[in-house]
Amino acid sequence: MNGVILIVLLAAVLALAFAAFNYKTVKALEEGSPLMSEIAGAIRVGASAFIRYEYRVLYTVVAVVAVILALVTSWQSAAAFLIGSVMSGCAGFIGMKIATYANVRVSNEAQRTRSIGKTVKVAFRGGSVMGLSVGGFALLGIFLVYGIFGMAMGQLTETASVTNWIGVSFLPFPMTLSGYALGCSIVAMFNRVGGGIYTKAADMGADLVGKTEANIPEDDPRNPATIADNVGDNVGDVAGLGSDLLESFVGAASSAVILSYHLVLSALARGQTVPEALLERMILFPLLFVAGGLVACCIGIASLLFRPSLSADPRRDLNAATYVSAGLTVVVGLAVSWFLFGSMEGLETAAGFRLGFISPWVAAAIGVAAGVIIGVIAELYTSADYRPTRRLAEAAQEGAALTITQGLALGMKSCMAPCVVLGAGIILSYSAAGMYGVSMAAVGMLSFVAATVSVDTYGPISDNAGGIAEMSGLDPEVRKITDTLDSVGNTTAAIGKGFAIGSGALAALALMISYLYSYNELGTDLALNMIDPMILSGAIVGGALPFLFSGMLIEAVAKAARKMVDEVRRQFREIPGILEGAAKPDYKTCIEISSRGALGEMRIPSLLAIVVPVLCGFLFGPEFVGGVIIGSTIAAIMIAIFTGNAGGAWDNGKKYIESGAIPGAGKGSETHSAAVVGDTVGDPLKDTVGPCLDIFIKIMSTISLVAVSVFSRYNLADLLAKWLG
Repeated sequence: MNGVILIVLLAAVLALAFAAFNYKTVKALEEGSPLMSEIAGAIRVGASAFIRYEYRVLYTVVAVVAVILALVTSWQSAAAFLIGSVMSGCAGFIGMKIATYANVRVSNEAQRTRSIGKTVKVAFRGGSVMGLSVGGFALLGIFLVYGIFGMAMGQLTETASVTNWIGVSFLPFPMTLSGYALGCSIVAMFNRVGGGIYTKAADMGADLVGKTEANIPEDDPRNPATIADNVGDNVGDVAGLGSDLLESFVGAASSAVILSYHLVLSALARGQTVPEALLERMILFPLLFVAGGLVACCIGIASLLFRPSLSADPRRDLNAATYVSAGLTVVVGLAVSWFLFGSMEGLETAAGFRLGFISPWVAAAIGVAAGVIIGVIAELYTSADYRPTRRLAEAAQEGAALTITQGLALGMKSCMAPCVVLGAGIILSYSAAGMYGVSMAAVGMLSFVAATVSVDTYGPISDNAGGIAEMSGLDPEVRKITDTLDSVGNTTAAIGKGFAIGSGALAALALMISYLYSYNELGTDLALNMIDPMILSGAIVGGALPFLFSGMLIEAVAKAARKMVDEVRRQFREIPGILEGAAKPDYKTCIEISSRGALGEMRIPSLLAIVVPVLCGFLFGPEFVGGVIIGSTIAAIMIAIFTGNAGGAWDNGKKYIESGAIPGAGKGSETHSAAVVGDTVGDPLKDTVGPCLDIFIKIMSTISLVAVSVFSRYNLADLLAKWLG
């Protein structure tokens, strides 16, 4: 069966080759006028400079963590950690680069053809490079870890714990795979936090002074912050997004593989009869499932790109590509389930497969369905085609206060339905295949991640295209096309965030079970007694952590945005003729302010998720950390859904007003100003806080799983108990 893993490599190579083809195809298109090329070049230079500075800080941290991992666990987990960081870093960098090439070409296509359908193709082709790179690099890294450490070094067949030089015991391959997932998580955290602070500081500075004080249009070339704002779209909403969902993808697949070891070994410890090849096939199933999903995504993406003509409704075409990918993934998954488990008996007793060989497929299909439903719910709450966002836009007629109030209500109400779907998904997937089924539901939700990321990345590319169209003085009809694409992009971004937090919750739950297995004797019944004072106090502390994390991020954005506001006001005041268009603004200083603000403010929030569970573990022990993980996961789910949907609705409500849908309330009106305030409040919520929270809970779960082997043996609470007892 080991040769079957080559399918994973082939899927990764196919996706990366398709990404390379689309990259070259986009670059071969014309950029447009010299002014358009100049503006796009400035955005490209700014984005590249920031990502280089950020990666210097990031990979310093990566090097330190790798050394610590090698010392306290194993050199193999440290090496896998480095592989994960490289794969995630590559995906983010490539996605950022293509976005800075695609943006101006989307503007030029809109000007050249005046066709929404043809323009969507260019934006989506650029986005597909990011999506395919996410799936391709994630699977390539998994193949390397599986091939080098699992097969070549024999870790796959090592089912007995090993003890390292400091007396810490662990299962070899689960620890190595955890290292790989942790490497992806750290890069995702830094990219999301750093990029999120950068983009929103620039965006808020540009909006608060340019649109509300100076009453100039969005992305007006007279606004000194406009280039920094467009740079931020690439470093935050593209590079950050790609690393984020690559980490989610890897985390979901890794949680299923790690859990497989613990479930099978626990069954053996209880004296149950376990089919000889069960563990091997339980490990292979999630890997082959996501490999099949990646191939399905290539077909789904191609179904849009190679269609002769598209409609004037971008949302319908983008949704069609996603649904084709999801549907084919489910079909391929059934074939994989039959291939691996069709001839195997005793599955219910040994693995909890209550529906026979199709049990893991049913669980994964439930995850696919749950992801699609959560996406539909996000669309209902954030798209201007539906009542909630239109009511929010109408509230702007009565001022900024009611706009904020209505948006808060919308975001809070939007939490209920996705959580019901998540709860139902957990119950149904568990009923089908036990805890392995829950982990497979997470895998299913992200199995077509290449398609969802492609659709998601299309949004910031379209947003950038609109900015370039405005700064280049292109026809209003061109800006109308790019605004239509951008509005759909806000909705697709909310859908992508729903997928990320939903899968994050399911993956965190699977990692939580593996965490409990890691420090309990095999064969014992696992439970977290929530009325135990240590666990309950941990849950309370954990529930507060996402609020602390979110508050730190919003404060970081506000501090950087304040400096940006001061700089834009200074330039309007001190540079004669800037508002008349007679003088050119100083874009470079604004880019530097965003860069310094992001790099200076990202360190502490990024390290919070790494330091807190480890520190709590060494102080209070593994039970307390178990409570922390449960509490933080539950709180983070609610905050992420709330912030993503409220922010998306505020943004689309503003665009609904700008489209002239409310008579007498177009650009420049008091209603529009109130909507701009709402959008500005929502910016750090939907693009900084919400996207970072799913990484926050998964990195906490992963670092806890890696470190529990150490702090379950060495912690202050146990030492005090022994000393006092």
